[in-house]
Amino acid sequence: MTLLAVLTVVAIALLIAELAIYLFVVGSQLARVASRLEGCAEVVWDIKHNAEPIKQGVERINSTGKVIAGALPLLYGMAEGIIVGATYEPAPPGDRPPARPAMKRRRTRLNEAVGYTPEAHS
Repeated sequence: MTLLAVLTVVAIALLIAELAIYLFVVGSQLARVASRLEGCAEVVWDIKHNAEPIKQGVERINSTGKVIAGALPLLYGMAEGIIVGATYEPAPPGDRPPARPAMKRRRTRLNEAVGYTPEAHS
């Protein structure tokens, strides 16, 4: 055989070896992706199973939302009617006397909220 024929056979053998290595790498990556997708599918089925009981509640919420959305133009019109008559007039400067302090000590209700009465313990 000539040198050209030998080099051609070697090149074809190397090409086939490279293709085999490539297919092995791609196959192992696809197997890894398939196992992860299988795990994801189990999670999705669990989510679907857990979401089924709340489906009726979501439908009720959506129907209530539609009722509220239908009432919004009416409420907006009523609010516009209220605002039409209201105008802001700032207070004239200097008419207000200075604030006076409270005449006696303020009583806190925080103690009573937890069951402590200072009068009973003094």
